[in-house]
Amino acid sequence: MDPDVERLIRDAMRERSISFKEALNEAARTGLQGKERKVRNRFNQQTFRMGEGQMFRWDKALAVAEAMEDEELNRKLSLRK
Repeated sequence: MDPDVERLIRDAMRERSISFKEALNEAARTGLQGKERKVRNRFNQQTFRMGEGQMFRWDKALAVAEAMEDEELNRKLSLRK
């Protein structure tokens, strides 16, 4: 038995005032029967329509952002003259 598992069993023994055998059996039953398993909700990403006839090419967004950044850097550099 791994040390971390033994520690968990011994913690359960102390909390519930039960024997090692009882704690081990209870842990095995819970794990094998699937009690206390948390059911996770499936993630659902919400999407929204952005309208018809978009004139902006979203696949070129990084290029546009880079051009805007270059313009801003040029503006700041021209102010230092």
